[in-house]
Amino acid sequence: MCPSEESEARATDPEDDEGVGDKTAAPADERPLGDGQSAEKPMGGGRARRLSMAERREDCFTAAEIGAIAHLYRGEIYRSTIWRTRLDATTNWSVVSLGIALSISYSSVNASPLPLLLVGALITVFLYLEARRYRYFNVWRARARWLEINFYAPLLNRESFEDEGIWQRRLAEDYQRPEHHISFTRAFGRRLRRNYLWIFSVQGLAYFGKIIIHPRPLQNFDEFLSRMVVGPAPGSVMLVAGAAFYAVLAGVTMYVYLSDVRRIRERPNPISMG
Repeated sequence: MCPSEESEARATDPEDDEGVGDKTAAPADERPLGDGQSAEKPMGGGRARRLSMAERREDCFTAAEIGAIAHLYRGEIYRSTIWRTRLDATTNWSVVSLGIALSISYSSVNASPLPLLLVGALITVFLYLEARRYRYFNVWRARARWLEINFYAPLLNRESFEDEGIWQRRLAEDYQRPEHHISFTRAFGRRLRRNYLWIFSVQGLAYFGKIIIHPRPLQNFDEFLSRMVVGPAPGSVMLVAGAAFYAVLAGVTMYVYLSDVRRIRERPNPISMG
């Protein structure tokens, strides 16, 4: 972004040489010069010539640079779209797997509820894969949002302000030394809260529903525990393990949710690169 004409006028006004943040202008012969510029020695009282508005405009983006940024933005949007599609793929695999397990377990009154337990382990693996993919997706999403907030939004609002190049340097550092912007725990919790907590809820309800109604309606709690027996594991152990599993899922979901809420309150626009 370019500095406004009013700010440029203040910067070139000799009346503003002192007092504002104790800033001292370097002599013209010590400044880096662009093509076609020449240093002018101090004259009269020894005051150096200030850069004109046209010369200061050379610090702004050129038309070629704006075009390059536009292509860069398109590339980041494309990459985030591709990785978003990969996120949807693992979610679809989880839903299809759960549907197959439901079809097998509810195919007859004597069918085993074990497929509903096994599909829970499979869905957990899909959740792990999706959390890893989300960390990569978040990199491209954050870069695109960074450009939208710091470049396109001021451009559309026709805002003009003195830009010190902070957001450009931050983006350049992210390209030079790319790294994940969020931890695996945060990615895991976000995907769990958005999608997988509901999938696990359906799986749990289907499992307990199968035990309660098949092969005949449940009569007492001892019969409930006997139906939960899986191989050498007694029903009480399976019940405690299931309760602990869902408690961990709920705890991770709540922890990440509260962490995100706190982060939003502390930072009005909490994108990952900020």
